[in-house]
Amino acid sequence: MSAPEPASASALSLRGLSKRFGATIAVAGIDLDIPAQSFYGVVGPNGAGKTTTLSMATGLLEPDTGVVSVHGVDLWREPERAKPMLGVLPDGLRTFDKLTGAELISYAGLLRGMDRDVVRERRDDLLAALDLAGAGSTLVTDYSAGMVKKVGLACALVHAPRVLVLDEPFEAVDPVSAGAIRRILTAFVESGGTVVLSSHVMALVERLCDHVAVVGAGRVLAAGTLDEVRAGKDLEDRFVHLVGDVTDSRDLAWLRQS
Repeated sequence: MSAPEPASASALSLRGLSKRFGATIAVAGIDLDIPAQSFYGVVGPNGAGKTTTLSMATGLLEPDTGVVSVHGVDLWREPERAKPMLGVLPDGLRTFDKLTGAELISYAGLLRGMDRDVVRERRDDLLAALDLAGAGSTLVTDYSAGMVKKVGLACALVHAPRVLVLDEPFEAVDPVSAGAIRRILTAFVESGGTVVLSSHVMALVERLCDHVAVVGAGRVLAAGTLDEVRAGKDLEDRFVHLVGDVTDSRDLAWLRQS
């Protein structure tokens, strides 16, 4: 058995990542090291480049420039080695919603080359753990937004990856299911995995994450341990300080009812 990987090693390393869409620079040369066995939060305002960055970091979008390494393996040069280590929950990506929840999870496992019996066992475990057992035979197109998130997470987990990259995993998820997801992700990190998640909910990031990066205008504005980034402040206050508050705070007097 190989020795445990040192906690200081990078599970995911981004170097000089950039992406332009026409005249718009979405990501402007991001450098980021995400330690192995960390629970890493990526926060930023709308349009900051979070989703574009995570898409490039997981092989969903090719960067204009830059390098992505997953546990030291170059994602774009050796995708057949790097991608099996990743579990990905994109935000807003269309899925095969004419399959049932059980079929979709099975399909995700079989695409990874897993044994059918192993896929079946893990699928049933995930459906139960995410409170989807009763909806396993329902078409995904008939799922609520929160259920789609949960079945997407199950697809990301079924092959037992080393690194989970989750874009807004708690959006539209009810509090009971959110608690179950938190327990699954916390146990995953405690067992040696790495979780990277983006979220607009600062309280959630503070509760779950031990590291955080604040992204704005396609650049990393601050990154490090949670305490380093907070710098003695509440994370939300620190976020507003780094990103900048709304500049136009005009009085909408016409909304007043009396």
